[in-house]
Amino acid sequence: MTAQSLFVVIIVILVAGFMFNQALSYLNFSWTGKMLPEILSGIYDDKQYRQQQEYQRVNYRFGVITGLFSFLLIMTMLLTGGFAILDEWVRTVSDSPVWQAILFFGILGLASDFLSVPFDVYDTFVIEQKFGFNTSTVKIYILDKLKGWLLAGIIGGGLLALIVWIYGKTGNMFWIYVWGVITFFTVFINYFYTVLILPLFNKLTPLHEGELRDAINAFALKTGFGLKNIYTMDGSKRSTKGNAYFSGFGKQKKIVLYDTLIAEQTTDELVAVLAHEMGHYKHKHITKGLIISIIHTGVLLFIFSLIAGNPLLNEALGAGMPGFHLGLLTFGILYSPVSELLGIAMNVVSRRHEFQADAYAAKYHSSRCLQEALKKLASKNLSNLMPYPAYVFVHYSHPPLVARLQALQKFST
Repeated sequence: MTAQSLFVVIIVILVAGFMFNQALSYLNFSWTGKMLPEILSGIYDDKQYRQQQEYQRVNYRFGVITGLFSFLLIMTMLLTGGFAILDEWVRTVSDSPVWQAILFFGILGLASDFLSVPFDVYDTFVIEQKFGFNTSTVKIYILDKLKGWLLAGIIGGGLLALIVWIYGKTGNMFWIYVWGVITFFTVFINYFYTVLILPLFNKLTPLHEGELRDAINAFALKTGFGLKNIYTMDGSKRSTKGNAYFSGFGKQKKIVLYDTLIAEQTTDELVAVLAHEMGHYKHKHITKGLIISIIHTGVLLFIFSLIAGNPLLNEALGAGMPGFHLGLLTFGILYSPVSELLGIAMNVVSRRHEFQADAYAAKYHSSRCLQEALKKLASKNLSNLMPYPAYVFVHYSHPPLVARLQALQKFST
């Protein structure tokens, strides 16, 4: 294979991926307005349903614009040799492969983020504001950006530097050492995320004594679930949308409730939501997902190690000199179809896990309460009640509401 033919393959992959995702999005949008089954009746009144349909239309059109912009941007970089020009410049700044990689990806990342700011601002302060979701301020938005850049520089830059340094020392065997580093980092972040990262953006407060905490503790005791760390998070500082999630494992396992969720749900419904999250833990979904992620990373690194030194990876982007950073970028594009397929497979597994967690909550607490909680969440968040099946298969990590309700109705309580 020549560099020119590899370049054509890259273009074909990007064009095919863009067209595929745009087609799926259009099918999902065109599904809007389909007759709702009886099981979904009553979630929206007529006014809310019209608002939800408008919300979906606005987001679809906005998604087309942002998707097209991103696609044209990367195509412009490829067709004009932009990546090669940037590579040539970073080589004039430093002879160190580590600094070349940091500068290369740092500039690309910052430039991409800066260019996305107008779209992000419009999404947050126009679309989300129009439909009553946004509660963020300009100050919070700017601080979030600065903190995000700082974390990306420290964590992302630090990991990238270590990976390039290991590659320089070990050659094609680098994948084993890098796999170990990334595995350690992944486990560490999963264990300490709510202690180290989350407080930079949100405030966690132990759930205060009262009816809700007593009900949660009673349920945890009944099911033999050792739980001391129950927190509320000030999600309302950015959005009115509610959520809950389970984080960590061992002594660091925590259940986090958005304050917006607590404001909308009854005590029994909140316990049902927490029972669902406990179901994930009982079925070891977090651990299984972590193991799958680690295995995938190892396979990905091994495949990359087989071609990391191939000059075609650099020549395909128009660069005259080999470089780890350009090879990594080219490999990332070439690997994207495989990544897309693996993402679909992971979504299939994730949806199965959601059904299992729902079943746990229905069995040990209440099917009816969980159904009501899910309906309220869908209504509050203006969720699409009838997504296109193929779109669900490719993109949804959670089953659509109708499927969850149908599964829950098999339980008696």
